[in-house]
This record gives sequence, C-alpha cells and structure tokens, in this order.
Amino acid sequence: MDISTLTTVVRYAGDACYVALAVVALWGVFSVILAWRRIAQVRFRTEQEQGAFLDRLEQTLQQEGLQAAVRLCETDDRALPQLAYLALINRQLGLSKVRTLLMDRLRRDVLADLEYRLSWVYTMIKSAPMLGLYGTVLGMMGAFGQLSAGQKVDPTKLAEHISLALVTTALGLTIAIPLILCAAALSLRIRKLEDLVSYGLARLLEILQPLYTPEPSSDK
Repeated sequence: MDISTLTTVVRYAGDACYVALAVVALWGVFSVILAWRRIAQVRFRTEQEQGAFLDRLEQTLQQEGLQAAVRLCETDDRALPQLAYLALINRQLGLSKVRTLLMDRLRRDVLADLEYRLSWVYTMIKSAPMLGLYGTVLGMMGAFGQLSAGQKVDPTKLAEHISLALVTTALGLTIAIPLILCAAALSLRIRKLEDLVSYGLARLLEILQPLYTPEPSSDK
C-alpha cells in the first residue's frame, strides 16, 4: 500500500473512530440517566418513607379492608407496593409460597432489570478505551508509514497522525473514567434498594400474615 492510500485510509478510519467515541459517550450517559431514573422510580427515598407506607397499608387493612389495601398498592409503581399487591392477590397460596414468590419477583423483575440497565454502562466503559486504542494504532500506522516512505517527511502530516493517536486515547479514557464512577454509584444505589426492600418485605409479611389461607397440616 502506497503512502497516499495509507494516509487516506487512516484519515477516514480516524474520523470513524471519533464518531464511534461520540456515540459511546452519548449512549453511556443515556444509560446512566435511564438506570438512575429507574432506581428512583422503584425505591423509597428513605427508610422512614417506606415505614410510613407500611403503616398506612396496615391501617388501611384494619379500617377499610382488603380491597382498599389492594387499590392502595396497585396504583403505586414502586417495588415494595407492587410486591405487596402481589402478596395480597395471591394470599391463598400460603405464607411460605408467597414469601418465595416475592423474593423471586424482587430478583427477576426489579434487580435483574436494574442490572441489565447497568450492564450497558459497563459495556460503554469497556468500549471507550478499546476505541481509543484503535485510534492509537491508526495514528501510529500513519506516522510510521510517513517515516518509512523513503522520502522527505511532511511534519504536518506526521503531526496529524500522532495527534490522532494521542487524542483518541485521551478521549477513550475521558469517557471511561466518569462512567466508572457513575457505575459504582449506581451499584451502590441498587444494593441499598435491595437491602431496603428486603427489610420492608419482612415487615410486610408480618402485616399480611393474618390474611393468608392457613397452609394444610401434614398431621393426619
């Protein structure tokens, strides 16, 4: 491959690398925002707020009955109210089966969904430095191609190739480092959500226990 063809290939591939880095940066930020908003939608902000909901649910059951409690939970999109709704409508299953059902739904419908959203952030974290490395390789190919051409080296073109190598590496790291911090913050919020909901489920089952159909005894 002659030097002019190599320079053209490196230029177009470098432009594509810049575009790919921009896409990775935008998608990474978008994924962080989506995951952050989803966590905010399914969690109570504080343990006290969650406790106030459980107090209200217990009071509703005692004063207004089962159907009022079902309506209270059905209209609340947060994780614990939806799990409470599931427990209310499946109360005939018995306590042990309802407990298993709630833990399964917590892992499958809440935590797994959040982990899926977080996985996109980790994918962008891995992609950004790889694209930066790709740009580095392109820049070095162009620079060494200039040096090995056997003719007078054009400093401007040489600097252009070295710039591609350095800038793409810097951009890849600039994208990845903030996303790593965001991913760590999201993971912490997910763990806090899991702990808070698990604590709430224990109290929820205590509140709803009188409603369950007694499990059949094994005694004959």
